[in-house]
Amino acid sequence: MTGAGTDHTKPSLEGGPAIILVRPQLAVNIGMCARAMANFGLADFRLVLPREGWPRTGALKKGACAAAAGAVHLLEAAKLYDSVEAAVADLNFVWATTARERGQHKPILTPAEAMPESARALACGERHGVLFGPERTGLANDEVALADAIMTFPVNPAYASLNLAQAVLLTGYEWMRAATDAKAPFALVERSPAAPRDMVLSFFDYLESELDRAGFFRPPGKQPVMRRNLRNIFHRMKLTEQDVRTLRGMVVRLVEGPRAEGKTSVEPSQSGLAEPSLQSPAEDKG
Repeated sequence: MTGAGTDHTKPSLEGGPAIILVRPQLAVNIGMCARAMANFGLADFRLVLPREGWPRTGALKKGACAAAAGAVHLLEAAKLYDSVEAAVADLNFVWATTARERGQHKPILTPAEAMPESARALACGERHGVLFGPERTGLANDEVALADAIMTFPVNPAYASLNLAQAVLLTGYEWMRAATDAKAPFALVERSPAAPRDMVLSFFDYLESELDRAGFFRPPGKQPVMRRNLRNIFHRMKLTEQDVRTLRGMVVRLVEGPRAEGKTSVEPSQSGLAEPSLQSPAEDKG
């Protein structure tokens, strides 16, 4: 099953440091790590002695694939190793993730600090990797000793243990931020242009005249201040043309009452606008 944000018509990012899971205990966690990698364009997946073996068939494979949520290609391409030494042999630099101080006098960085270093190095042709230990115990000291530096997460010190896939996700997020411009994948679509000032002022005149007729501006001496306050409310909304048409139509219906079936009311004004529907321009077309 793939998620709602999956779109195979768009190009998929690939690259980044190798993600190396050391003695992972659960097939479903392996699948969730693959999903986290796919979210952020990480493509080099390595497994060292999975406790349940590598789930090529049966229920374990089914569970891993379901947890991967569409990132099955990473599971299928994952490399299997018998030792950490073999898994890191082709790398130029290795990070070891841990929630505990190990007393090994290695540089200690957060993912936000570490991933920009890896991004710069990978851009120059180096190969980096990140070690993640077993879910229950984390990496052994001898495994941490194989790394060049330690990467740890700024978490609640009283509850520092992260789920394996969460740790991969946070690492991938910081990698994406470091390796790309990290802009939002989509932006607000302007479906209607900003309302011209004469259109807004015409709406204000109509609204205020109807409010005055209904006795809203009381006491009379407060009317100038009340008008200014009312106009400033709408100015803060940054009205579009469609907004003004919709607001005007609402006031027309409140003033005139229910519209007779099949008839369109035209409210006389400076702009001569007919009463609009509540649809957006995109909806009007369809």
